[in-house]
Amino acid sequence: MKRKSILGKMLLGAALITMTLGATSCKDNKETDPAEVAEEQNEAKFEDTNEAKEEDAEYFVFAAEVNMKEIELAKLAQQKSKNAEVRAFAETLFNDHTKAMEDLKKNAELKNISLPTALSEDGKEAYDKLSKEKTEDFDKKYVDMMVDGHEEAIKKMEKASEEANDEEIRMWAADMLPTLKTHHNEAVRLQDLIKEMK
Repeated sequence: MKRKSILGKMLLGAALITMTLGATSCKDNKETDPAEVAEEQNEAKFEDTNEAKEEDAEYFVFAAEVNMKEIELAKLAQQKSKNAEVRAFAETLFNDHTKAMEDLKKNAELKNISLPTALSEDGKEAYDKLSKEKTEDFDKKYVDMMVDGHEEAIKKMEKASEEANDEEIRMWAADMLPTLKTHHNEAVRLQDLIKEMK
C-alpha cells in the first residue's frame, strides 16, 4: 500500500511540474513579443510616477511596430513583385519608414521611452503570410495589406495628434500624418490598378 501511495504522490508531483512548466512557457512566449516587452518596460518606468507618459509611450511603441513591419514588407515586395509600380511604391515605403524609425528612436531616447527592438508577433505573422504568396497573387495581397495597415496607422496617429498628453508627441504624430496619408492614397491607387489588370 505504501509503495502505491508514494508512486501516486510522485506521479502527481510530476503532473504539477509539467503543468507549471507549460504555464511558464506560454507566459514566456507572450513576453518575447518585442512590442509587449517594450510596453512592460514603459509601464515599469512610468506606472507609479507618470501615468500620462506611460499612455504616450504606447503611441511610440505602436509607431515602432508599424515602421519595422513596413520596412520588412517593403524589402520583401522589392524582391517578389513583378510589377514596377509596386516595387517603386515599396522602395518609397522602405525609405520613408526607415527615416521615420530613425526619428522615432531619437525622440524615444530623449523621452526615456522603450521601443521594441525587433518585429512584433503581428509583424512576423504578416511577413510569413506574404512571403508564402504565389508570385501572381503577391502584388494584390501586399497592396491590400498596405491599404489596411495605413488606415490603422492614420487612425492611431490622428488620435495621438489630438489626445497625447505631451505637446511634442502631439506634434510628432501630426507630422507623421501627411506621409501616412500619401502612402495610403498610393496603395489605394495601386489596388485599383491591379483590379483592372486582372
